[in-house]
Amino acid sequence: MRKLASIQEIFDIQPIENADAIEKVSILGWHCVSKKGEFNIGDKCVYFEVDSFLPVDDKFEFLRAGSYKNNEYMGEGFRLKTQRFRGQISQGLALPISILPAGNYEIGDDVTDVLGVKKWDMPEMATSGGTAIGSKPFGIYTTDETRIQSIPEIVDIMQGKPYYISTKMDGTSVTYYVKDGVFGVCGRTLEYKDTDDCSFWQYAKKHSIDVNMLAYNMNIAIQGEFCGGGIQKNRLKLKEPCFFAFNVLSLDNMKYYDFEAFINTCGELNITTVPIEEVKDSFAYKTVDELLERAKGNYDSGNKKEGIVIRPLKEEYCYLLSGRLSFKVLNNDFLLKQD
Repeated sequence: MRKLASIQEIFDIQPIENADAIEKVSILGWHCVSKKGEFNIGDKCVYFEVDSFLPVDDKFEFLRAGSYKNNEYMGEGFRLKTQRFRGQISQGLALPISILPAGNYEIGDDVTDVLGVKKWDMPEMATSGGTAIGSKPFGIYTTDETRIQSIPEIVDIMQGKPYYISTKMDGTSVTYYVKDGVFGVCGRTLEYKDTDDCSFWQYAKKHSIDVNMLAYNMNIAIQGEFCGGGIQKNRLKLKEPCFFAFNVLSLDNMKYYDFEAFINTCGELNITTVPIEEVKDSFAYKTVDELLERAKGNYDSGNKKEGIVIRPLKEEYCYLLSGRLSFKVLNNDFLLKQD
């Protein structure tokens, strides 16, 4: 589970040019803007990640002017997102541990529930259409890559490994699967009925994904990003919907395909993959900041791209992530333009 609010250490503090009341503090791989003098290097703090939704509480009232949200799905509270103050990007929020109930807190402790923090996550039905018939079946994994700033040590783990970098497309997650001769369609967490108003199903039929996957006669799930009009802000400026695959998962052993098998399988099924930006024999990026710079750029539409995803060419387990070795690096220019 993602630690939306956790105990972390302030490992660096830097001044912000032309700012008398604020300064930059560094936590894990994140940089936040904080009140000047609130922390010293080595202090413990409560760090709230981007996309945290904080409850209405006196200790968070200072966020009201820029972060207050209220809707029927999430309720009311304060949403944290990437912002810029006096030219400095701020991602997340650092507050003194004095906001917590009395107790002994250690670095890494998860205090998400203690503070009533939720993830900002609007319902899937807002963009999917169609009729949900239940949760995603067969234990098919929900895709949710960890941001590099939360795991800066991953840079060291990746050193020297053959790897690839793909473009993170801006859309909604969709899974097409075949299990024991049955074809099915899922969104991020739900499975959908075959109806005329479900764009995911209609796309599969139009492009013969159902026919091709059934003929392939393998128990697999193809996971990808479904992009187009009415989904997010259609930053790709697509005139028609398009599915960009980023995973092939075996439903027999619940293992992801290695890069070569992923590419070859999608090719045989005539399914478009996410753009592959870089394939090299040895990972040589040394810092989080270097990768944040690498994540910048635009889609072909001219709009800022969401970022990149980095994986080894051969799938492997990562104890730091408690799962596959895979992570995302979001484009800060993209994040700053989001509503």
